Order: sequence, then C-alpha cells, then structure tokens
Amino acid sequence: MEREKTRIAAIGDIHTRVSDKGHWQELFSEVSKRADILLICGDLTDTGDEEEAEVLVEELKACSIPVVAVLGNHDFEKGRQKIIRQILTDNKVTILEGESIVIENIGFAGTKGFGGGFDSYMLSMFGEDSMKAFVQEAVDESLKLDRALSRLEQEFPDIPKIALLHYAPIKETVIGEPEQIFPFLGSSRLVEPLHRRKVFATFHGHAHAGKFEGVTSGGVRVFNVALPVLRSANQDFPFYILEV
Repeated sequence: MEREKTRIAAIGDIHTRVSDKGHWQELFSEVSKRADILLICGDLTDTGDEEEAEVLVEELKACSIPVVAVLGNHDFEKGRQKIIRQILTDNKVTILEGESIVIENIGFAGTKGFGGGFDSYMLSMFGEDSMKAFVQEAVDESLKLDRALSRLEQEFPDIPKIALLHYAPIKETVIGEPEQIFPFLGSSRLVEPLHRRKVFATFHGHAHAGKFEGVTSGGVRVFNVALPVLRSANQDFPFYILEV
C-alpha cells in the first residue's frame, strides 16, 4: 500500500517585529489549510528580543498544524536566544538545536548551521585562534545535525528524513547574493550529514537574495525558503509546500 503524502510548508526569515501584531495571522491560517506541518527556517525575530517572540506566538495561534523551527542569527543578536526558545516551546513550537522529532511518520532534524564558505573555498582550521573558533562553530553545527539525523536513522530507519537549517549547506542556493559574503551565508561542512544519513530534502533561509532551489553533489534537494526569495516567486502566499 502506497504511503499517503504529507504536505510540508516551509518559510524562513520572517523577522517578527513588535509592531507586527496581526500581520502574520492570515498567512498562518492559510498554511493550516494547505499543509500538514509548518517549518520555519530561522530568524523568527528581527532583533533577538523576547517581545518579538511573544508577538510571534500570538500570531501562531492562527496556525492549527504542528510548527517546527530552528533559530537564526537574528535570534542570537541580543544573547536572549534561550529565552526566545523557551517562549516558543511553551507555546507548542518545536525548536530544534541538534535534536530531531517525528511527525506524520516523517523525521525532522535541525540546527542553525553556520558560515565558513563552500567547496574548495571553504575556510580551514588554520591561523589565529579567532579564525579557528569560527571554523569550529561550523564543524560543531555539522556534528549536531549528524547526531540528530543519526538518532532518526537508528530509531526510525524506514521513514523519510528532512533537515532544517538557517544557514545554507550549498553554494547554489546563495547565488544572487554578493560573492564576497558567501562565507557568511553557509558552509559545505553541513552537506556531509545530509549524504551520510540519506536525507530526503533540506530547507534553509538566511540568503535573502539567493536562489530558491539547488541540489547537493549527492542528489539531496535543497530549498532556500527565505521570505524575500519566496516573495520574488510572486505566489499569493509566500510559503513553499513539499509533498513527502
């Protein structure tokens, strides 16, 4: 018997502001009609303020389907990311930071990710301590993603796996941004877990002027669902739905 399709809606970089009260309700209501699960790929808040997170949870009351998210760099801006995570989890939003969850017989693994560059231009662990620390952050995020996917692989070997990131794992989906800032938009270190754990698809945001869709060297589809990218597609509502 063929498995029934699950509709996954994805969006990133919504940058909720304190002044956004009532702004997102229509979108979240529409998502609930069209999809079974909503993924939000980081930058849930605009300046990393807990008041912005409180506005977001009020807006999400219009959403009647499960919501899974990762934090983005904006959510870390004021050092209040733990408070933001707590506000969201207290209101039934699943925030993944190297964790995984199974919903509708699909495994979701997520982490923020980090920069470092792509392919032969990827930064190496060499030089000043500050440069080594930058590279180590990308390594650590890759390991967190791999551990989360590994748990899914061990406990639920037969279900499809979706990876959720903020930073990009491939260069293709950041093309359109200034090439000089590519090292700050993502890292190829995030690709290895996707291949090793045979991920079905990956979603990210962060690259507002990037390309919507790409594919890794191992054939994993990658979607840049940053809000400005989705808006440029001229859809009636800026979210993307993937059937799995």
